[in-house]
Amino acid sequence: MSAISKKICMVGDFGVGKTSLIRRFVERQFNDKYLSTVGVKISRKTVELADVKQQEKLNVQLLIWDIEGHTKFKAIAPTYLQGAAGAVIVGDFSRQETLERIPEHVQLFLSVNPKGFIVVAFNKADLVEEEKVEKLFLTYQIQDHERVIKTYPTSAKSGIYVDELFEKLSYQIVEAA
Repeated sequence: MSAISKKICMVGDFGVGKTSLIRRFVERQFNDKYLSTVGVKISRKTVELADVKQQEKLNVQLLIWDIEGHTKFKAIAPTYLQGAAGAVIVGDFSRQETLERIPEHVQLFLSVNPKGFIVVAFNKADLVEEEKVEKLFLTYQIQDHERVIKTYPTSAKSGIYVDELFEKLSYQIVEAA
């Protein structure tokens, strides 16, 4: 079984749950205390992918860059984004303005990594009524960009779609390599 390493960036406004999604995925934990990321924090997790490029199994070590979400950060963001094969763009279902800025984050990531792939996470789905989740999900879909491969309604608290979004992004990155 072979192994490769890929850089993935978590991008989104402050407080949308980027760090919580990483903790749920990497450590299988959730903590509702808010900790603001300063600069960047890098986490690692190995994902085993099956049936990729005529191999039975492939291990992909994800280097997940948790990038701070403050707007003053935009000037240095390209430096952190360089060399990423993919990104998880995160918005917060309970704060509509964060969903409205997702296309801006997509554009920023692709301006640095035009061949990168993106998965969008509408996080904190557990905090919003199901009907509202569906309505917002349909309203803010980003289907028209070929580099945005999937959008998920996620919850770092419950874990819904967290593993799936990282696996989907990993498969796409490896298949395209």
